[in-house]
Amino acid sequence: MNERKLVLYIAQSLDGYIATKDDSLEWLFHVEGEGDNGYSDFYESVDTILIGNRTYDWIMDFEKGNFPYKGKECYVFSRTPKVNTEYVQFVQGDILPFVNKLKKQSGKNIWMVGGGNLLHPFLEENLIEELIVTIAPTVIGDGLPLFKPGDYKLNLKLKGTRTFNQFVELHYEVKK
Repeated sequence: MNERKLVLYIAQSLDGYIATKDDSLEWLFHVEGEGDNGYSDFYESVDTILIGNRTYDWIMDFEKGNFPYKGKECYVFSRTPKVNTEYVQFVQGDILPFVNKLKKQSGKNIWMVGGGNLLHPFLEENLIEELIVTIAPTVIGDGLPLFKPGDYKLNLKLKGTRTFNQFVELHYEVKK
């Protein structure tokens, strides 16, 4: 049985930010894409979703409480205990054993939604197998970086590129 892959699928500005300092993604919605920019195909390749608490709160606010990932196993990482919902299980504690257990279960790939605070320990623990980063032709100057400084290094192999009108998708495999 093949182990499931943990895949980061995310958009960033050309200067490396995933959101403005006040968590806004407005800059992303001003770019002309093509269809759903490959989202549906990717979404079908995963059955489990990992989200940081701050990103989850933003999504729920943006979607006006209508959870967008129904039908997928969804885990939200939070430093403080929270009550599970119909669609989400909240997780505290050590990420490494939790994710390694998930990867050994049968199923499709696992989507690391973000954000940067959650991504950072995943990079430090070398848990990400693939990165699909879509670059928006926008420079926002300051904000929340995709990659924070830290004690990690990724050697990547380019699997492919695609364009969706003004967006460019870079698909990398992490060399182990």
